[in-house]
Amino acid sequence: MKLNIDGLLVYFPYEYVYPEQYMYMRELKQTLDAKGHGALEMPSGTGKTTTILSLVVAYLREYPGKLQKLVYCTRTVPEMEKVLEEMRRLDEYYTACNQELGFVTVGLTARKHMCINPEVSRLKEGKAIDAKCHSLTMGWVREKFKSDPLSERCSWYEDFEDKGKHSQLDPGVYSNDDLRNYGKLKGWCPYFLARTAIYTANIIVFSYHYMLDPKIAELVSKNLTSQACVVFDEAHNIDNVCIDSMSLVINRRTLERAKDNVNKIDNKVKELKERDAQKLKEEYSRLVEGLRQAASDSENNTYLSNPVLPADILNESIPGNIRNCQHFLAFMRRFIEYLKSVLKVQHVVSDTPASFLNTIHNAVCIDKKPLRFVTQRLNSLMRTLEIQDMENYRSLSVIASFATLVSTYSKGFSIIIEPYDIRTPTIYNPVLHFTCMDASIAIKPVFSRFQTAIITSGTLSPIDIYPRILDFRPVTTTSYTMTLARECILPMIVARGSDQVSVSSKYETRDDIAVIRNYGNLLAEMAAVVPDGMVCFFTSYEYMENVVSTWVNQGIMANVQKHKLVFFETQNNAETQIALENYYRACDNGRGAVLLSVARGKVSEGIDFHQHYGRCVIMFGIPYVYTQSRILRARLDYLREQYRIRENDFLTFDALRHASQCVGRVLRGKTDYGIMIFADQRYSRADKKSKIPKWIQEHLGDGVSSLAVDEAVQLAKNFLRKMAQPFPQDAQIGLSMLTREQVKQMEDKYQGNDSLESGALSEPES
Repeated sequence: MKLNIDGLLVYFPYEYVYPEQYMYMRELKQTLDAKGHGALEMPSGTGKTTTILSLVVAYLREYPGKLQKLVYCTRTVPEMEKVLEEMRRLDEYYTACNQELGFVTVGLTARKHMCINPEVSRLKEGKAIDAKCHSLTMGWVREKFKSDPLSERCSWYEDFEDKGKHSQLDPGVYSNDDLRNYGKLKGWCPYFLARTAIYTANIIVFSYHYMLDPKIAELVSKNLTSQACVVFDEAHNIDNVCIDSMSLVINRRTLERAKDNVNKIDNKVKELKERDAQKLKEEYSRLVEGLRQAASDSENNTYLSNPVLPADILNESIPGNIRNCQHFLAFMRRFIEYLKSVLKVQHVVSDTPASFLNTIHNAVCIDKKPLRFVTQRLNSLMRTLEIQDMENYRSLSVIASFATLVSTYSKGFSIIIEPYDIRTPTIYNPVLHFTCMDASIAIKPVFSRFQTAIITSGTLSPIDIYPRILDFRPVTTTSYTMTLARECILPMIVARGSDQVSVSSKYETRDDIAVIRNYGNLLAEMAAVVPDGMVCFFTSYEYMENVVSTWVNQGIMANVQKHKLVFFETQNNAETQIALENYYRACDNGRGAVLLSVARGKVSEGIDFHQHYGRCVIMFGIPYVYTQSRILRARLDYLREQYRIRENDFLTFDALRHASQCVGRVLRGKTDYGIMIFADQRYSRADKKSKIPKWIQEHLGDGVSSLAVDEAVQLAKNFLRKMAQPFPQDAQIGLSMLTREQVKQMEDKYQGNDSLESGALSEPES
């Protein structure tokens, strides 16, 4: 279908378009025209990815001088593959319409997904593969091979450097598998091929971290053109991604290993002095010239985590007291010993970066400026020493990153030292948390550098809080409802059991036997009437274990298992993956299954339960975050002081976005259907209900907002009976799906009777 979006000819690769897709394209077009940023919420399963690709690709073709690149950021590799498949479909549609798109689309992910060197890829674990790859691709490795042909190297990388580095990919869509196959055909490393191709490709698809984590962004995306549209899909948790990318944890084990790392480096320095003292003198000279010259090696030669420093600082030279390698190692020993003394605490200590720097200066005469350059100085020394086993120096890398960050950022961070690790609360094991409290610090370079950034998801409500916590001014903030030809979703709030006892996961009642029994009865009765798959979410792993244990004792689990098999999500990813595979198998063979999961877990974020894999989702309670966490308390205080966001408002927003994300797993398209159950009386309150996404909220009328278990079961029966009736696609046309003629009427509504000068919109569909 060809669409006219405010005068822009858009090729849309489907026969019909949803009304919300059309409206989304209009908002996106206006955002691109304004060269500004936007926050857009679009219901789950309504083709958001295709909508974005169709509009932005059309814009890239029509206005190459205004926009040059689309950077599409996803959370997981499967999501990335979905985007690439949609782009492939769009590319094929252009070809079918006798239009050669001529765009290069590249997906980039970690080495473990792309490496084709048998000796490296067999290591399986991501960190091990990264470390081995680094050891084979450093600049000095190639130099060493010239004098010693028997030395170890990666032939795939060497051939790429010699023959493929300046080559151009032919137009097309390149997924991970495509790049691996292309690399095998050419004899080139697909990972470095992709790393190079992203600068010339029209469309890039990769992880959030390549854009938001400063340690990775410095290597991968720092040279991308500013005339780009950056899209963060499924961005309801983007603030947490930003915070995690800027936070560090240090314990006694980290410090001991870092001390050993310093001793190992010291020994290597002594060996190098005896063998080639000139090399150390040359490094010293480079450091005097400034950081930019010292870091002139290829970007692949960066050894360790490297927090981004402002441009003016990068033009400076390394401070004199850490230029000499022996002086630098002595400096690091003093810093590590100070951190050891700091960790000798018997109670919780909270500090600010400014106070920490003042204290360390008074205690051991360590100044702020040399701390700021520790990471760069360490990287330079590691390169000079030609150290290969980088993974063994991760602890020292963490200490160096902490030194650089604490001396670079004076606001938005907090240092919290606790005598007990939360994972082992009875064993004395002090931990230092260097915690970022301001998500805008990590994402600010994106908003300031790229002309358009789009935050989008199916669960952004309340959407107005994102510009506040990310500190940007959007030109568009819109939340769309879902147009339906039939009521294919049934959201319900179950407030009490059949015995009229209120159900809630709040602290005062969560362990009440009657509440747990009513939750169990809800699950058992729904399992008896809902076909195929059911997914249930709890507020935490601990709560799930306690509830299920009680259900077993009450005989409720036995009743559930009469109707369906039961599987569990655990904190072990491998176990969870096995549970998911068996859950799908049980749904496929007609046995039916229940998957018990946890909000904020793997299942709630990256897994879709479309069609028969998810006919009902139950959210047991409201997934509030653990409010006694001192790290959370510090962030709440910061949000209140800096952004005037009240504690309760943020906690409720955070809990409701995760609850909405959980129940949203059940619906993945307008031909799908499912039941969403919010099992907690507090959901019926106005302050909670108003924060549920509009496309769910509009179906939460008073009649389904405070139900008993038996009432909910009866409504579910009626709903499923109705959904079982045949529903032809024709019944959706004109309501939830629009033909070209109906879209033309919408275009006329907004633009009068204008049409594109080319007249292409009046051509018959191919």
